[in-house]
Amino acid sequence: MHSTPGAVPDGRDQFALSAWVFLRGLALIHLVAFASYWMQLPGLIGPHGISPAGAFFQAAREQLGPSAWRQLPSLCWLGGSGWFLHVLCVAGIILAALLFAGITPALCLVLLWACYLSLVTAGQVFFGFQWDSLLLETTLLAVLLAPWTWFPLWRPAEPPRVARWLLWWLLFRLMFLSGAVKLASGDPTWRNLTALVFHYETQPLPTPVAWYFSHLPLWAHQGCCALMFVIELVAPFLIFAPRRLRHTGVVTIITLLTLIFLTGNYTFFDLLAIVLCLLCFDDACWTRRLRRAPLTNAVTRPAPRWLLRPVAVFVVIVTLLQGSARLTRGTGVPAAFWTMDRVLDPFRSLNSYGLFAVMTTTRPELIIEGSDDRREWRAYELPHKPGDLSRRPDFIAPLQPRLDWQLWFAALEDPRQNPWIYPLCEHLLRGTPEVLALFATNPFPDHPPRYLRIVRYEYHFTDAAERARNGHWWQRTPLDYYVEPLSLH
Repeated sequence: MHSTPGAVPDGRDQFALSAWVFLRGLALIHLVAFASYWMQLPGLIGPHGISPAGAFFQAAREQLGPSAWRQLPSLCWLGGSGWFLHVLCVAGIILAALLFAGITPALCLVLLWACYLSLVTAGQVFFGFQWDSLLLETTLLAVLLAPWTWFPLWRPAEPPRVARWLLWWLLFRLMFLSGAVKLASGDPTWRNLTALVFHYETQPLPTPVAWYFSHLPLWAHQGCCALMFVIELVAPFLIFAPRRLRHTGVVTIITLLTLIFLTGNYTFFDLLAIVLCLLCFDDACWTRRLRRAPLTNAVTRPAPRWLLRPVAVFVVIVTLLQGSARLTRGTGVPAAFWTMDRVLDPFRSLNSYGLFAVMTTTRPELIIEGSDDRREWRAYELPHKPGDLSRRPDFIAPLQPRLDWQLWFAALEDPRQNPWIYPLCEHLLRGTPEVLALFATNPFPDHPPRYLRIVRYEYHFTDAAERARNGHWWQRTPLDYYVEPLSLH
């Protein structure tokens, strides 16, 4: 509905309040992301961490030469990778607070993007997650949406339509590709709608709710899976429909994301997707619920048109080709695209999405154990990863325990595909405090163990009867040695 000249706007064609809420939500997510990373930084990539960033950048400089900075974009090339990593985290927290307060929002977003990209690059294997890329892409596109003024503070500003549509396009790609890649993969569990039979107990960090959902009957799992496909494959198209259909589609997407949030700890991923969804509600929707009049004098100093339109065309073309390559496995994609993709890929700011294209049907778990005599072995417990059979799964999102997550991936592969496993073992044998801080318990508080091993088990949720009998949430069966007993000598 378009307002006539001189008429009081009803908010149906305005998105100033939505953009205001979106930017505050994005600021809070950045605050969580930087704070979460800062707590784990010393043990992961600090000088005494599992994969020191300093050694990583030094090796990159030696192997890649002058092109190292382009293939691994990071401010760490300028400021170092020791204390400067902490500076980046502190800067990210301060910038997130400034963005929330509405102080130089466009500049804050540019700097947040640069700081987070620098940390993602320095983080190596511990930062290879889709939500890290999603946060970078959302932040970069939000620069075009935010007011280009110094102190708009908490005054809402009507965003440029092109910028808003680019973020809608991001939400569309995120949701649609999540469903499409599942079908394109040919995975039989998605094709016959049985994937959720396995999903709740095999996902990286399930919640207590997942235990209950895992015991639903087969028909319920299949019905939920079919409904998920409807939401992921149909609802995204409603984003570009008239307002009632758009609102309906977005509400169904938020419902799905809420259920995912309740059953799995996917860090800030679900919350960031929900924040993107909020941008789809016009101001009439917000004013009706907040019982306030529509805005009549919103601040409007957007990004210049000469920048918006070329960027929009470029983003749409690149991401269309990315999605096509993902679904067709590269067939029919122009060769020039791959050259451009290699240039853009290190910046992780134009991405193709789609989690769980192939469902994991078993849950191998790595249990790290130490011993002084190779007869009595005591386990190191991770903060949130399954270990002790009686420990209840917990809620940790939107924080991300990155070692817990990476060990889940490592269990699915050979240790040779995860070379960081052996430095982890060495640090535990040496009793490195920074690495031990990543664990919930240290079974050797007085001295490091003489020997260490990693045993791989297969974990399953218990049923209701077993849990009532012994209080166990998990049951397990030993599979093999992931790392044979070893020592420093």
